[in-house]
Amino acid sequence: MVAVSGDIKGGEIALISARRNVYLLTAAQAVLGTMGPIVFSVGGVAGYQLLGADKSLATAPLTGFNIGVAMGAIFVAVLSRLLGRQAAFIVGALLGAAGGIMAAYALYLADFWLFAFSLLVTGLSGGFTQKLRFAAADASPTFYKPRAISWILAGGMVSAVLGPQLVIQTRDMLAPVFFAGAFLAVVPVCLVAIIFLALLRLPDQRPAVHAAASLPVRPLGEIVLTQRFLTGMVCGISTYALMTFMMTGAPIAMVVGCGFPQDMATLGIQWHVLAMFVPSFFTGMLISRFGAERVVACGLLILMACALVAHAGIALWNFWGALILLGLGWNFGFIGSTAIVAASYRPHEADKVQGFHDIILFTAVALASFGSGKVLSAYGWDMLNAAVWPLTILCLSLLLALFIRENRRST
Repeated sequence: MVAVSGDIKGGEIALISARRNVYLLTAAQAVLGTMGPIVFSVGGVAGYQLLGADKSLATAPLTGFNIGVAMGAIFVAVLSRLLGRQAAFIVGALLGAAGGIMAAYALYLADFWLFAFSLLVTGLSGGFTQKLRFAAADASPTFYKPRAISWILAGGMVSAVLGPQLVIQTRDMLAPVFFAGAFLAVVPVCLVAIIFLALLRLPDQRPAVHAAASLPVRPLGEIVLTQRFLTGMVCGISTYALMTFMMTGAPIAMVVGCGFPQDMATLGIQWHVLAMFVPSFFTGMLISRFGAERVVACGLLILMACALVAHAGIALWNFWGALILLGLGWNFGFIGSTAIVAASYRPHEADKVQGFHDIILFTAVALASFGSGKVLSAYGWDMLNAAVWPLTILCLSLLLALFIRENRRST
């Protein structure tokens, strides 16, 4: 009885500690996550204004941001091993502040490629931020992992409001250098995040590594070729790439293509990011009740609905409605895919598997953001929407195959 009571008490302490870390990580995610809405609200339009006659490279700075996120996935894995996750996250926040200062300076000089490079540095910080969801999951008991991931992404609800509002309030602050003020606003945001990160008490991953030393060591290739990992990764990549592909092009299509005011495009991104993160309060519970595969499938169907709304016309409600559905579909698809991937590896395998996963993920996202500008310039808004169909059908097929396999194994 004493042993059982001790186990229960130890479990309660572990859960309390996990919740504390999750709340702090959620707060850090909330403020660091504002960089994404800021960059995607004005990055493409700012790049468009800096270019000459050829506007097809307007989204290249956003591609730089996504390349930075992919590179950040490597750097955070290396620094986490050398310095620990807490210190690595603080370094990531400092990179975000540096990128914001550089972006403002690039706009002051009207230097397109320096602007693109500065967003790459900002993206490096975003790569560190992406690791927060895995840190929350790894620091939580098994039954709490889906909710931990959901809470981290729910921090994006604050980002969804704060980021666009920072743009609206500060974009003209340094006029006639438009948008420079919005990027300078990133600096205090990153400094606030550092305060939250400094209060973390993340468990040391090294004991888990030592405890697992007696287990067979699986090569990375063996892990990533499992059906569960491949399904989760392909669904996560497709969901994120489609979201980026359409979101990157939407502000340019609204402002340049259809003549809507910049504020309308910025508010559209705000509604989009809210739809990305508000459902996170209950997505984890849905995964626990119905399974990650069903939640991902639901997200893919919502992405199909997004494509239908976007294809139906170019009125303001079409853009906003499509962006809202795009965010909601991403939420279900990406959180569910993350849960599928997280169930495919052991604790001591986390860093190498997560690093591999995020490198592939954000490389694909970078290509999607670059291709968005090219496709939009050459073929228009409708062609961006058409990309939804083949990828969602592929992912639904993979989920069905995994679902059938899992059912056969359970019977």
